[in-house]
Amino acid sequence: MPPSLCSCAEQVRKLTQQASIMRREIKNLRQQIDGSIRAHKKQLSSLQSMLTDCMKHDDRLQSVSKSPSQSPGGINQLLEQGRIQTVPIGYISSCFAVKTGTPRQPTICSSSRASLKIDPSVFNNPEHSLVGLEQYSHIWIIFLFHKNGQMSYKAKVKPPRLNGQRVGVYSTRSPHRPNALGLTLAKLERITGDTLHLSGVDIIAGTPVLDIKPYIPDYDSPKTRTDDTNSKYKQTSSFTDPMDLDEEPDTLETSSEPSSELSLCPAAASDFSFSERSGSSEVTDVLEEVKNYLRQQQLFPENQDKNTDTPEGTSAGTNPLSSSSLRFGHEDYSTIAAWVRAPPISNLNVRFTANADKELKEFLPCDSTDSTRPKFQFLKGPNEAVAAIHGILSADPRSVYRRTRCQDRLFFFTLDTADITCWFGDGCAEVVRVKPVQSSELTNIV
Repeated sequence: MPPSLCSCAEQVRKLTQQASIMRREIKNLRQQIDGSIRAHKKQLSSLQSMLTDCMKHDDRLQSVSKSPSQSPGGINQLLEQGRIQTVPIGYISSCFAVKTGTPRQPTICSSSRASLKIDPSVFNNPEHSLVGLEQYSHIWIIFLFHKNGQMSYKAKVKPPRLNGQRVGVYSTRSPHRPNALGLTLAKLERITGDTLHLSGVDIIAGTPVLDIKPYIPDYDSPKTRTDDTNSKYKQTSSFTDPMDLDEEPDTLETSSEPSSELSLCPAAASDFSFSERSGSSEVTDVLEEVKNYLRQQQLFPENQDKNTDTPEGTSAGTNPLSSSSLRFGHEDYSTIAAWVRAPPISNLNVRFTANADKELKEFLPCDSTDSTRPKFQFLKGPNEAVAAIHGILSADPRSVYRRTRCQDRLFFFTLDTADITCWFGDGCAEVVRVKPVQSSELTNIV
């Protein structure tokens, strides 16, 4: 074949490839345009419905404001309809000034710090509303996602930990929701007057807080509720258990030689109530679950007979008493999605360059009086900052788009009064520079 024909065929092949790429890009653009049009229509319809509701209730609200005698009834009616106007009780001052780099969950960065000052417009004496709260170690914070940028939302979202997979918005903690409300658990360090000092937060500075409530494990933890129910059942039940450890004094007390087998004294076996558990409560829980599992096998021996005749591969799915049903710890009290504990993306290794480590050690704790060096506003020193940076970067704070499609591997975020520069490699994140924030940026942190 002549060289000219070969070059023409090569050119045709390249043009065909370019045309196919252009078709795909055009298709993607059309999909984006269609999505934008649908979001725009949804936003318009929501605005129209809001205007309609305002027009419907305008006369009613005016009559309520003009007639004091009818005011309580009108307010009760609005409450029953769920149409209330929320008022922030205060605004968060946090070591995170912007969304970029802020941990998505509080457990990711337990060394992060923030404060909440109760607004004096809510109470004449704000400090009175905090009396007794110092008796609790943790509090729930109900806040508003005020930096969403838009009021649109979708029924399915792509959590960053799922790396692009879609799930329902109500099975995630996405900030883009019909009502942009957030809930987080923070550790209460101390209370000074009308100000709460917190740690382990995932909230940025300036976030409006709608309410706070004490965290009470007896009410909020499924494990505690289940243990309490089991202890009441044990106290009231008159059923004689053939597997009860109290019924085996001969095998448990007569042995005088050391043995690798587990032994329990009868007095300890009868003290399984929730209020009297000590450091060996986890071992007691496991023993109790094993005993219940063996008891079920004795009560239903026919299941074992049936399973011996079934072909391999089918018994695991049909036997309700298989080993997969024996669960320990938190799995016995609550269930969560598998991707929360085993996401398709793994944690990253975090390291510092020698220069970044030196720059970070120049920062002073928040209570330092030295004005010659940069000083943290919330963190108690470089060690706490290192722990916070490790927690943030190991969880990969980048979006799915930046993680999978963006070629720029540099990442910038702010922690307290430090500007952090890092880059992401394969399975690692490296901090390359730590500089003090500019004075104009400090107003965003306060």
